[in-house]
Amino acid sequence: MAVYTDIAAELYPESCGSVPRGVKTFTATASGIGLTRVEIERSGLRRPKGRYITLDMPQFAAIDDRNEAYVWAIASQLRALLPKEGLVLVAGVGNRAVTADALGPETADRVFVTRHLCEHPDAGDDVALRPVAAFSPGVEGNTGLATAELLQSVVRRLEPAAVVCVDSLCTSDVRRLGCSVQLSTAGLSPHTAPPLTQQTLGVPVVAVGVPTVMEADAMLGAKRPLVVTPKDIDAIIRRGATLLALAINKALQPALSVGELTFLTS
Repeated sequence: MAVYTDIAAELYPESCGSVPRGVKTFTATASGIGLTRVEIERSGLRRPKGRYITLDMPQFAAIDDRNEAYVWAIASQLRALLPKEGLVLVAGVGNRAVTADALGPETADRVFVTRHLCEHPDAGDDVALRPVAAFSPGVEGNTGLATAELLQSVVRRLEPAAVVCVDSLCTSDVRRLGCSVQLSTAGLSPHTAPPLTQQTLGVPVVAVGVPTVMEADAMLGAKRPLVVTPKDIDAIIRRGATLLALAINKALQPALSVGELTFLTS
């Protein structure tokens, strides 16, 4: 049985020499950061149509999560995927009570929210802020409400230009655990349906995630796949959430420096 992965770059690696019709791949490396871009141009493949960008970095548990090179690498890719104007809603998807699944809520907690400031008549005298809202919908087991149901309600009320969904991902490559970021215009397909896409929410959806778990082959006669996570997952989530939030903040507020954004959200 093939090991499951959310990472498009693992399904269509450039090194395999060939990809299906309707798939284009591109790879590059700069400043120690690897980039893989996968463009899926038709339906019926192993992932929905859309752009998938994977950035491979050093292990998050050991990096400076405020390193401007890493922040800018993510922010520049995210900014290119979003509308240039309008309110952006950041949705932290996942369960904050489960460490490996807490990336989304922890990231949303660190986002620089400005919607209330932009509505104030005296706001923006010095710096033009883009309106941003953040929301962590929780999990259906705790609320009785599906993530998509809650987000659909919030989207109808706020009418954002786009939604950024942040979630933990699954990888098939141990080398990507806690040290890669995937961005996708195809939205997010959490384990509970329906998916969080432009079709279900009515606005463009960009998914941002870090692989924090992977399936391991059945061992010692286990009757079902095992899911494993790094032993330093606490540090990965803490620093990964800080890095992603800073990148999201920088993508949405390019006039502010990383230092200023750190001060405003600390």
